[in-house]
Amino acid sequence: MPDLRGWRRSFPVRRESIARLRAGVRCWVTMHARPARPEDAAGVARIYNQGIADRTATFETRPRTASDISTWFDDAHPLLVVEEAGTVVAFAATFRYRPRACYAGIAEASVYVDRAFRRHGAGRLALESLIAAAAAAGFWKLVSRVFVENTASRRLVASVGFREVGIYEKHGQLDGVWHDVVIVEKLL
Repeated sequence: MPDLRGWRRSFPVRRESIARLRAGVRCWVTMHARPARPEDAAGVARIYNQGIADRTATFETRPRTASDISTWFDDAHPLLVVEEAGTVVAFAATFRYRPRACYAGIAEASVYVDRAFRRHGAGRLALESLIAAAAAAGFWKLVSRVFVENTASRRLVASVGFREVGIYEKHGQLDGVWHDVVIVEKLL
């Protein structure tokens, strides 16, 4: 896993802190990305469960536990978290693409952000950090699928260099409704 200590960015705090700003309190937070540790599993599960509940980013419907997430730590596929003030606010993960040896350098990529930190740079920081970590781990390509209607995620992946390859129609059902997904890839 590469050293990600340099992945630090500052962002203005949300509207809730306007009163603090007016009172002269410094209102900048520093989010940073780092490799996830097993003790982060509960925070990752909390954020992933928000994504499941929102019904806009995954076909999954069963909430995940920290124990479920702990199976993601395999030492081969980078899993990163973004922290703000010691709290996990986003994560990005890679997963095995296919079992055949010829695909060993390709990984599936996912990124999820706590609702309170969406549209504040946490997802971009997570995904940029994941791209660097995946390249350092020897992967040559990242792929993902994004719900066609998830414009925020489509903008995010495009902003870090993923290209839209095509659309899988009727790729899966969620709550009895068929959804198409956009296939995206990034060569590393």
